[in-house]
Amino acid sequence: MPARRVPALKTVDTQDLAPGAPFPQGATWDGRGVNFAIFAASADAVDLCLFRSARSRREYERIRLKHRTADVWHCYLPGLGPGQLYGYRVHGPYKPEKGLRYNPNKILLDPYTKAIGRSLRWDDSVFGYEVANRQHDLSFDRRDSAAFAPLGCVVDETFDWQGDSQLKRPWHDTIIYEAHVKGLTMLHPQVLPHLRGTYAGVASKAILEHLQKLGVTAIELMPVHHFLHDRHLAQAGLSNYWGYNTLGFFIPEPGYASRKTPGGVVREFKEMVKRIHAAGIEVILDVVYNHTAEGDQMGPSLSFRGIDNTAYYRLMAGAPRYYMDYTGCGNTLNMVHPHSLRLLMDSLRYWVTEMHVDGFRFDLASALARELHEVDQLGAFFDTIYQDPTLATVKLIAEPWDLGEGGYQVGNFPLGWTEWNGMYRDTIRRFWKGEPSTCGETATRLAGSADLYESSRRRPSASINFVTAHDGFTLRDLVSYNTKHNEANGEENRDGADHNHSWNCGVEGETDDPEIRELRLRQRRNLYATLLLSQGVPMISGGDELGRTQGGNNNAYCQDNPLSWYPWGLGAEDRDFLAFARKLGQLRRNHPNLRRHSFAESDPMAGPGEQSLDWIRSDGRRMAGKDWDQPSMWTFGFYLNGQALEIRSLTGEHQEDDDLIILFNIHHEEVDFYLPEDLRRQWTIAVDTADPAAGDGVEPVACLPITLQPRSLVLLRHAR
Repeated sequence: MPARRVPALKTVDTQDLAPGAPFPQGATWDGRGVNFAIFAASADAVDLCLFRSARSRREYERIRLKHRTADVWHCYLPGLGPGQLYGYRVHGPYKPEKGLRYNPNKILLDPYTKAIGRSLRWDDSVFGYEVANRQHDLSFDRRDSAAFAPLGCVVDETFDWQGDSQLKRPWHDTIIYEAHVKGLTMLHPQVLPHLRGTYAGVASKAILEHLQKLGVTAIELMPVHHFLHDRHLAQAGLSNYWGYNTLGFFIPEPGYASRKTPGGVVREFKEMVKRIHAAGIEVILDVVYNHTAEGDQMGPSLSFRGIDNTAYYRLMAGAPRYYMDYTGCGNTLNMVHPHSLRLLMDSLRYWVTEMHVDGFRFDLASALARELHEVDQLGAFFDTIYQDPTLATVKLIAEPWDLGEGGYQVGNFPLGWTEWNGMYRDTIRRFWKGEPSTCGETATRLAGSADLYESSRRRPSASINFVTAHDGFTLRDLVSYNTKHNEANGEENRDGADHNHSWNCGVEGETDDPEIRELRLRQRRNLYATLLLSQGVPMISGGDELGRTQGGNNNAYCQDNPLSWYPWGLGAEDRDFLAFARKLGQLRRNHPNLRRHSFAESDPMAGPGEQSLDWIRSDGRRMAGKDWDQPSMWTFGFYLNGQALEIRSLTGEHQEDDDLIILFNIHHEEVDFYLPEDLRRQWTIAVDTADPAAGDGVEPVACLPITLQPRSLVLLRHAR
């Protein structure tokens, strides 16, 4: 095939045009024209390329930028406005062995663009090197990518928020629902067909009412920054369904919009946030700043790589042809470089100030915190966020690990951060699986994981508790499969985690055996109830309340089909479970004793037996240290004093609540549970996972001793 070379167009000299300004970066419309600004420190020249439409195979005008301020190239073009499509050609040395990968034959996406005017179409020309050449990335590809490259679009960012603002709900009062925009809405019969799979669908009345009935206070959306579907997945008829493959950190993913114009996508996202806020629910974004969709040295040149490879990416010391890969995705963004850090901060501020989101969950956050190599609590990433008045007060959640050496950092993030508590997930799974000697660590997790957070002056709400998440088994699959079944991903079942702490209850996969089905339902209730009754912040994995199954696939990242979409046509079992989940959510909302503000606070007026919380053996005695590690310890109780000082109102004042006792029995036999003498008072049964209808309406009075059914949890309540 003949080479497609850069078209010979007239280059306009910007000395005859207004220079514009270096800030803000990106393309900014002021009502009269557009200011263009792009950082490219090592470039020799930068061309702004204007396109007439998404169907254009070449730019209609190429403008050589002459004005450069602090390594930002800029100009102002009067008469342009919203809807204008554009990209860049950046000139400079192509020396991969030195980390320099400039190739002006490639149209590059502005890292600061606010909308996609044309999505990528895979073609060999979007690679900076000759794909068929044996030298691979050391070769230089002269084909023009203008017909295939993604293009940015100028947008009108004005929007009438009508007084909307972030809700600023306290952490200890938060219940998170992790959701996928498309998966959540695609099959819902009450969401209008043309809105299914969209931002507007998420903000529909049916979805918002469902979240409210679950007691949810914040929805955490899986990646909505514009992302790419990997070429190998597209060729296999699959897609990057989860979206952890970002190309544009300011761009709402257009594939989730019912409106098809770039400006319409931005507006629909803002309307979604406003409607969710009106329902009393916060919006948290799962963001992927640790790497980009350009991959390793064999990846395409779409944006960052061709603009300033050495600034945007962490390159290997002594071998800058290659990329440091702490993420498992081929590259790692260079948070040591001030401009890359500025990009991240500008992006975060944009989503808070312009899009009104309430917080962020940082994917593989340890990768962002690495300085020279080690994860550093005092690194520039943490310091910059801490000092930023816009970001210091929003919700910040870390996935506290990456794939590099020393990347597992659960418990080590600084004040102001919360963390996905992977220790909570693993412990609670092992406990309800029935593994011996797990009661002690389980008690620590139930009480807020003080071993991880108290010594650094953090609160129980620093722990984002979860049993399941998008990555791994669903709740239903966790009790239905012993091993992963990922054959549909096309990787011969090699992908996905092998250690899941799951238990199939006797049969692998779906079964008609009534005893196994009942046991699985009880185990689902046990796990869900434990999550909602633990101190810390519970995170529900979207669809678990509906009995969602992925057929044992624990890595369904590429499955954009009913395997991943949430089921809304529920049978009797799943309707009953949904009712149970709603009861747990409302119970947590009604009892601040379950969502304490802090770890134990001393009360000089407290007398003997008035502990803030306590642990009970089934024979009615208090737990002693030696009891916790006994292999035969299958049963214990968790007492929560309703007068504890750690119980606070939303405004911070101390408030009282009912006394609560949570009883656990992981044994396969029933157990009679006795209460200590000072706790022998009238208790009612608020929750019993062996009898999910218990506590509905009038709570039955508990008869002492309480008989715990095999593998069950009981919540007792004493009204103050």
